Amino acid sequence: MNEKAFLTSLFRAAVDAADPELALRAALPAKPRGRTVVIGLGKGAAQLAAAFERLWDGPVEGLVVTRYGYATPCKHLRVMEASHPVPDAAGLEASEALFDVVRDLTEDDLVVALVCGGGSALLPSPPEGLTLADEQALNRALLASGAPIGVMNAIRKHASRIKGGRLAAACAPARVVSLVVSDVPGDDPAQVASGPTVPDAVDAEAALALIKAWKITLPQNILDHIASEASAAPHPSDACFARNEVRVVASARLSLEAAAAAAEAAGTPAVILSDAIEGEARDVGLVHAAMAREVVSRGRPFTPPLVMLSGGETTVTLRGDGGRGGRNTEFLLAFAHAIDGVGGIHAIAADTDGIDGTEDNAGAFADGTSAARLRAAGGDTMETLSRNDAWGAFDMLGDLFVPGPTGTNVNDFRAVLIDA
Repeated sequence: MNEKAFLTSLFRAAVDAADPELALRAALPAKPRGRTVVIGLGKGAAQLAAAFERLWDGPVEGLVVTRYGYATPCKHLRVMEASHPVPDAAGLEASEALFDVVRDLTEDDLVVALVCGGGSALLPSPPEGLTLADEQALNRALLASGAPIGVMNAIRKHASRIKGGRLAAACAPARVVSLVVSDVPGDDPAQVASGPTVPDAVDAEAALALIKAWKITLPQNILDHIASEASAAPHPSDACFARNEVRVVASARLSLEAAAAAAEAAGTPAVILSDAIEGEARDVGLVHAAMAREVVSRGRPFTPPLVMLSGGETTVTLRGDGGRGGRNTEFLLAFAHAIDGVGGIHAIAADTDGIDGTEDNAGAFADGTSAARLRAAGGDTMETLSRNDAWGAFDMLGDLFVPGPTGTNVNDFRAVLIDA
């Protein structure tokens, strides 16, 4: 068996299950009496918009915002690009453009919100008293904290004019139907892209408690704003949301099930460990490695051959300077360290949007020879981990996985193949 080709085929099956057109086809709302306005945000927003145009039988207008390099042509919808994972001035302009698009709508109009992961960074919109620089500082602090995505989004939405349901509130009295591609564990739509069109009940007191619990250091002016009445987001019970609907159209669960079916069709049994794994990437890597070693050495809890699949969103606490690793490569480097010298184990870890961290790879491949090959090339797994430079390690090995932007985003994908 060509293990890399097999693992790549499982990744492709997972991504194909979240294909934008397939995801949207069964979730389209009824046509309105008035205008149909599309707004979108996230790393797969342009692909969702193009698919919506192909499926929608009627006039449509609007705007979607995606990451630099992720745009795709649309006939009627405007596509803007901005920075991810740290916001920039283009994102600020895009946020204002979205507010312009939904201004002066009527109750006969329909707003279709195409929401997927990455929207939190793409749409900076600092409230009065804060600046773009403040929102950038907030994002950097959150990314470096190691806090799970739910915690980061709960805090972000209290320092924004657009997150936490505020964009949907700006659409009133029009009806808003949010079609969400979930990249968060548990598939809570209010957490995807910090919920610009989906409010939640997390208040400022809870956000401040999370900041304290996760020991996140923020500038005092940001803390003061979150503690003020001005940070209050609209509550889900607000009348402006009464006619709105939210539909999760693609998720990690569905993609993992598709990958499992592809593995079994190829003759390899598959088990799904979980679609909602969170925690420090290197720690999750060690746990997966321990399970793989147990299967190899004792045939439990599963009998080989098989492939173990998991999803979710791990985090990375920054410890070194100059590292270029993402969470999937960091997971895999810790995994490689823990299976050093063990035969019969091959793994892939990759982000389903095609980008892991700030480089152009989605993730990487590893096996029981990875750590030894890294030492032979002059590297070391633990030293590289200490600098958060997993990208550098797998680049040295030639084992980076670079599929390019996929047009969707249903979180991380991990597959561990264990031979008989």
